[in-house]
Parts: sequence; structure tokens; C-alpha cells
Amino acid sequence: MDDGADGRLQDLNKQLAVAKSRLRNAIEELQTANEEHRSFAEELQSSNEELQSTNEELTTSQEELRSVNEELVTANTEIQKKNLDLRWANNDLHNLLSATDIATIFLDAGLKIKRFTPAATKIVNVIDTDRGRPFNHIVSNFKDESLHQDLKHVLSTLNTVEREVETEAGKWFNMRIIPYRTLENVIEGWC
Repeated sequence: MDDGADGRLQDLNKQLAVAKSRLRNAIEELQTANEEHRSFAEELQSSNEELQSTNEELTTSQEELRSVNEELVTANTEIQKKNLDLRWANNDLHNLLSATDIATIFLDAGLKIKRFTPAATKIVNVIDTDRGRPFNHIVSNFKDESLHQDLKHVLSTLNTVEREVETEAGKWFNMRIIPYRTLENVIEGWC
């Protein structure tokens, strides 16, 4: 062989060695990239599974919230109905007490004024702003000063006191002091 062909062969061998080296590097880089892609794909799959799990939890929570909301709507409807019934009962009671024209004063357990009928304002000096005030702060129109003693007696014995009383104007009334009992038979004041 001649030197020119040898030189040419050596050049080709060098180029081949460089090409093989570049190919090896490219293959290694490709393998590294493939591993990174696989790892990234696994992370994406894991994230996707977590998102699916979270979505299922959210769906369950949404169903629970719907159920709670339905219960709240039902409870609200019942409360509105009871409020309406209570409003009608209150109106009926107010009209009954006004129509009977019987003077009645309701006191709490501390002998403070809770409410009173319009007729009571004519016999005892009470006005709307007296609600919550102690009854003994009110000036009554009765000649007899034992009203507060009668209230204390009913408070201590839970027995009814009934007697006739005279006003400063000379009118006579039948007075009855009784314990105020709730529907549960609990004493909550006097009337």
C-alpha cells in the first residue's frame, strides 16, 4: 500500500473513532434523557393518581355538603313554620288579653315586670318602658300597701293570694296573684 492510502486510512479510522465516541455520548445522553422522561412520566402518573383521589374526596365532600344543605333547608323550613305558628299564637294571645279587658301584669322570678295588658295601665301606673323594672319601683293606685308583701308571700309559698283591693279613686277590684308556670310546670314568675 502506499503512504497516501495509509494516511487516508488513518484519517478515516480517526474520524470513525470520533464518530463512535460521539455516537456513544449521544446514546448515553439519550438514555439519560429517557430515564428522566420515565421518571417525569412516573411523577406525572403519581400526581394524576393523587388528583383523582382528591377529586373523589371532593366529590364525596360535595355529596355530604348537599346532604347537610338539604337537612338545613328542611330545618329552616320547619323553623319558619314554627315561627309563623308562634307569631299567630302570640297574636291570638295578645288579642285575647286585650279583648278581655282584664288587668294582668306578668312578673319574672326577680319580681321584674315582663309584660302587662293594656287594662293594667289604667289601674297600676305602668308604661312600656317599665318592662324589666322591679315591680316595687312602680307606684300603684291601690290604697292597700300590702301588695309587695302579697307578692313575697306567693314567692315563698307558691300559693295563690286572692282578695279585694280599693284604688285611690274608690273603685274596688278582685286581685289574684298566682305563680307563673311554664308548660313544663316550672315556676318562672308571677301574674
